[in-house]
Amino acid sequence: MSHLYRSAIHAKVAKLPAMPPPQIGSVEEEDEENEAADGLGSLPSSLGSGSRSGSTSVRRQHHQHPPNPAYSPVSASSYFEHAIQVSVPPSNLDVRVYYTAPKTGDGAVMVCHHGAGYSGLSFACLAREVGLLSRGECGVLAIDCRGHGKTTRISDDDDNGAEIETEDLAIGILTDDLVNLISTVYPDPNSAPSLLLVGHSLGGSVSVRACPLLQERKYRITGVGVLDVVEEFTLEALPMMHSLLDARPDGFNSPEEAVEWHVMTHAIRNVESARVSIPGIIIPNPDPSSGPAYLWRTPLRLTAPYWSSWFTGLSSKFLLTRTARLLVLAGAERLDKELMIGQMQGKFQLVVLANVGHMVHEVRG
Repeated sequence: MSHLYRSAIHAKVAKLPAMPPPQIGSVEEEDEENEAADGLGSLPSSLGSGSRSGSTSVRRQHHQHPPNPAYSPVSASSYFEHAIQVSVPPSNLDVRVYYTAPKTGDGAVMVCHHGAGYSGLSFACLAREVGLLSRGECGVLAIDCRGHGKTTRISDDDDNGAEIETEDLAIGILTDDLVNLISTVYPDPNSAPSLLLVGHSLGGSVSVRACPLLQERKYRITGVGVLDVVEEFTLEALPMMHSLLDARPDGFNSPEEAVEWHVMTHAIRNVESARVSIPGIIIPNPDPSSGPAYLWRTPLRLTAPYWSSWFTGLSSKFLLTRTARLLVLAGAERLDKELMIGQMQGKFQLVVLANVGHMVHEVRG
């Protein structure tokens, strides 16, 4: 819920081995148009998430203007080596994975889980920087979680995002999805690389919960990184979310307009990252006569029943994880009491970044 979450807070205070073919589905070569709209060819104008309900007269005043080429979608091929569909039968999902392998046989892999409404491509710029800084020793595997991006249910033939209306986004389901995906990609924990679990917002909560489950299966988890989410402040902000969602547009007339909106509202403060990630969170309107040409892939308002459960208990679970812990925040004032005590006791590493906004992983270094 990224920018909305940040706004609510302010309002309150005034070597991954080559992936084995048997376990990993291949890119959908038969659907070249669909794939082009993905990350690794040119990012198309057909990709892209937001609310389709609760419109107001103000929100429907959607003025059209020619697409601005400065905000045109760019390919993800400069950020990830592969875009792969991974069939995960235990979750009944075809999971979209963006993947860059480590260059050494004993390299580690950073497994990245995005926040609500976004996609694995929100980690595109970070993935490139990780490769450069680690000199290829650390690979990156970023996913589109259930109901987001290019991930679909195995039993669904339609990829228009409509299934979000009946998708179960309970925190337990999302956690099992991540565990099942990793177990599918690396069926043998003994030969699997060391994994660093990194999650932004909702993704941080999923990663924290997945850690002990993966350790029970004997996977080596070298650390858990949580990006800009604190239980207490998040839960306090939730009552304001619906009014904040009312201020969002129902959709956009072009991918360029979607990118521009995110940049101009400071939802994302890195134009380069927005041009890679935002086209993947919108979808063509099946009935353009009824509204904007592009709608949100994941209508956040429909996820409201899950908001509280996503974050309840996060602080204690984070402090109890049996691995290295990293918390990255956009402001030190957002530490709650439990985390403040844990930080003083040296239970985790805290990094505070100033003037970056909620999407801390998308900010240019």
